[in-house]
Amino acid sequence: MPRAKPRPQCAKCPWRVGTDPYDIPGGYNVALHEDLSGSIAEPGALPASPVLRIMACHETPRGRELPCVGWLVNQSGPGNNIGLRLALSRGCIDGNVRTIGPQHERFEDTLPGRKDTSR
Repeated sequence: MPRAKPRPQCAKCPWRVGTDPYDIPGGYNVALHEDLSGSIAEPGALPASPVLRIMACHETPRGRELPCVGWLVNQSGPGNNIGLRLALSRGCIDGNVRTIGPQHERFEDTLPGRKDTSR
């Protein structure tokens, strides 16, 4: 059976390089964005809690949230979020997604005014 088409990254995803978080539809709250740091794993560390915190896509409806594509790709790849990798391998989360364009390497770079220009 052919696999469904990958869910594309939304146009205003904060993980996309060049996105201004203040342009996110529905309003933007810096404090709420900063609080999402709790969804970022220490690379390779086992989760301290059985609860997996996920950064939801701002374009998915409340109550039926899907993981942010940029977050999902970062945390299942270079972020090495072991809890997320387990959820993906068990089919609890659909990892059939596609990013668009260059992506930030670190969560901190998704926050406004916090870009690391030393690289």
